[in-house]
Amino acid sequence: MQKIRCVVERITYQNPENGYSVLKCRVKDHSDLVPVIGNLIDANVGSVLICEGNWKVDPKYGRQFLAENWEETLPATVYGMEKYLGSGLIKGVGPKFAKKIVQKYGVDTFTVIEDNIEVLIEIEGIGKKRVKMIAESWERQKEVKNIMLFLQEHQVSTSYAAKIYKQYGNDSILIMKENPYKLADDIWGIGFKTADQIAMKLGFTKESYLRLRSGLMYTLSELSNDGHVFAEKKQLIDKASELLEASEETIIMTMDDMIRKGELILEKDIVRLDEDGSRVIPIYLPPFYYAELGVAGRLKKLSSSPAGDKLYTRLMEAREKSGNDALSLGIEAIEQKTHMKYDKVQADAIRTAATAKVMVLTGGPGTGKTTTTHGIISAYKAYGLKILLAAPTGRAAKRMTEATGLEAKTIHRLLECKPPEGYKKNEEDPLEGDVLIVDECSMIDIVLMNSLLKAIPPTMRLIMVGDIDQLPSVGAGNVLRDIIDSGAFPVVRLTRIFRQAQTSRIIMNAHRINEGKMPDISNGKNTDFFFIENEDAEASVSRIVKLVKEKLPKYYHVETSQIQVLTPMQRGVVGAANLNLSLQEALNPQEQEIFMRGRGKVTVQKECLRRSGYAFRVDDKVMQIKNNYDKEVFNGDIGIIESVNETDRTLKVSFDGRSIEYDVSELDELIHAYATTIHKAQGSEYPIVVMPIMMNHFVMLQRNLIYTGITRAKKVLVIVGTRKALSYGVKNVTVTKRNTLLKERLAL
Repeated sequence: MQKIRCVVERITYQNPENGYSVLKCRVKDHSDLVPVIGNLIDANVGSVLICEGNWKVDPKYGRQFLAENWEETLPATVYGMEKYLGSGLIKGVGPKFAKKIVQKYGVDTFTVIEDNIEVLIEIEGIGKKRVKMIAESWERQKEVKNIMLFLQEHQVSTSYAAKIYKQYGNDSILIMKENPYKLADDIWGIGFKTADQIAMKLGFTKESYLRLRSGLMYTLSELSNDGHVFAEKKQLIDKASELLEASEETIIMTMDDMIRKGELILEKDIVRLDEDGSRVIPIYLPPFYYAELGVAGRLKKLSSSPAGDKLYTRLMEAREKSGNDALSLGIEAIEQKTHMKYDKVQADAIRTAATAKVMVLTGGPGTGKTTTTHGIISAYKAYGLKILLAAPTGRAAKRMTEATGLEAKTIHRLLECKPPEGYKKNEEDPLEGDVLIVDECSMIDIVLMNSLLKAIPPTMRLIMVGDIDQLPSVGAGNVLRDIIDSGAFPVVRLTRIFRQAQTSRIIMNAHRINEGKMPDISNGKNTDFFFIENEDAEASVSRIVKLVKEKLPKYYHVETSQIQVLTPMQRGVVGAANLNLSLQEALNPQEQEIFMRGRGKVTVQKECLRRSGYAFRVDDKVMQIKNNYDKEVFNGDIGIIESVNETDRTLKVSFDGRSIEYDVSELDELIHAYATTIHKAQGSEYPIVVMPIMMNHFVMLQRNLIYTGITRAKKVLVIVGTRKALSYGVKNVTVTKRNTLLKERLAL
């Protein structure tokens, strides 16, 4: 093998799935840039690499260097120093200042920065503030470089280096050597498998206690990602044995020790039998156990406590005087106030809400959930009740505000999330009001529901609104369904589809799908539901791009931002990741033509930052994929990149008018959102939805998934795919059962 030293000038291509990269590099004694190919996912523009590999001649692309091994090093040449300083790795130094610094100090540049950084103030434009910024960034970068070299030695992606440094500072390498499994516990994005890779290189054995403990925690965490609140003991042992390649005996010993220490919790009081009659033995991670226990206890306590408002007091007094326990509100006055006519079930919902402490209102699209909620609000307002409104996502809260005319907040904002302490609103400082109405409750997981209930005082009422036939929450639990199935609280189901909704084929087809019937896909000029037959996956991607970029905006006179592509899966040709690459290239390309006075049309490059093979550009549509309490941005929030600073390696995203800054090391919290999975679209509505449904997705094709996707479309839905795939999904009701005991706890 041969060895070359090169400076990365440009990143031509990167595949985040397998790390394959094509870099254009400056190599000594080569006049043109040299293509260097290989697994180089973590290399940055300006990085100086020493690559081991071989030269080859590609018939299409010419001479290339195929890198088999590589390491990053500090540059030795003046040119390399300038490139390195100007790459954005050192905050406060962009290409302009890098050139000035290197011109002044030449080959001594790094020595000057290391030993006598104050002299940089001699350079025009660099003040004390910038010198301080450069000094801090240089020190941090030195330590991050050491972490990168440590990770590289152990064949682990160096992209984690900045996160590790942010968590542990100068103790990073020491902690990784002592207990690499701590990384999996402490740092989002670093899983057990990465920590295990380091540990194996450091000589940890397969059956070491730290490894088995971390593997059990990881297995439970993975099950919670699939919606399970607990693991059945046998299920946990089987999955952990498979993952760890360790004996069942050592896994059971480790698990028993963790239960003794309180790191895991074994449920002993509730008896549930499996389908074969054997007893289920639930094992919980503590946060999920206490959340489930808390939700059950708090709901029962809330339901049994009297309300403190005027409406409740008067109705209870009237019931006592009349001896009529069914006495409630007269609906006629509410109908006059709202100028609405309620059917029997809607009227029952309003009457129930007048006396209930905890109540559920459920129904599909077009059944009048919003109208009924409006009636409930009017009844409360007539008696002067203070009403709070909330929803799990920003978009759902915004829609609730538009529908009711009252301010609705996300649950996180309602609870006044203050990191790192957590929620400001809790038992000690509860919410102030008479009633809380929460929409899109099918989205709420067990941990969030527990936090919400902690903040509800005993005298407050709770009305939960949601569509039980939608997908359950992304997080652990099946809260709304468990509450309904427990039979512990009043539940009103709206089933009648109102006349105005019957003109929408989206709504009628959603109900047909819910009943297991094939939707009407006959198309037609005045319909809002279209089906485009397409069997080939690649051709479907091209068709979707054309629909979003040209056909739909032209026909419906809308911006492309009003169109959302929803897909069953993240991976694959017609998965969200690949669709995003194609849609980004079509809607927001790197090169852009602009008109300049005196020069006519010129092509300019949009500023962008790269992370894990993805390019983030100004005007890109992006989604947050984890709760970030520091930034007050939450999983599923969608925003637009408003600026990119290549010098500081930061960008700003506008989330509903709030500008949030991200460092390049935080970009794994963002994904492009031109296309997104149906799971991620819960609680949102879009004017126009384009949805591929193909047999490529068959592992995900389920009735509630297709139903949820269709009901995200407000005005127009276009399905691209095959009848076979659509039919398969409609018939498939084998929804994976979630491990939860909330229903049983509520029924106790």
